[in-house]
Amino acid sequence: QVRLVESGGGLVQAGDSLRLSCTQYGSNLRLNPMAWYRQSPGKERELVAEISMDGRSTYAQSVKGRFTIAGGNPRNPLSLQMDSLKPEDTAVYYCNGRWSQHSFWGQGTQVTVSS
Repeated sequence: QVRLVESGGGLVQAGDSLRLSCTQYGSNLRLNPMAWYRQSPGKERELVAEISMDGRSTYAQSVKGRFTIAGGNPRNPLSLQMDSLKPEDTAVYYCNGRWSQHSFWGQGTQVTVSS
């Protein structure tokens, strides 16, 4: 059974940086693609960034140029480098990985950006 565990969240000020990590436990399944989602109170969960096995990545327009997704393979756990953080980036961030028709989620890590 695949288990994804996020780490690295916290409380920072606007303009600061944070790095989130997602570690896979329980199975060596190669999840593809892997992604970061986020959800703010009262809002739908939204895709932040996604990376495929061949290394191609896509980003939400709101984070393009500020966030960098990397890893998602056995040698390098999935990460999300978040720079120039804004208060509107405040949310619970979730790691996601897919294998065949299955979708696996972490429990989420809180990121709070104060102005």
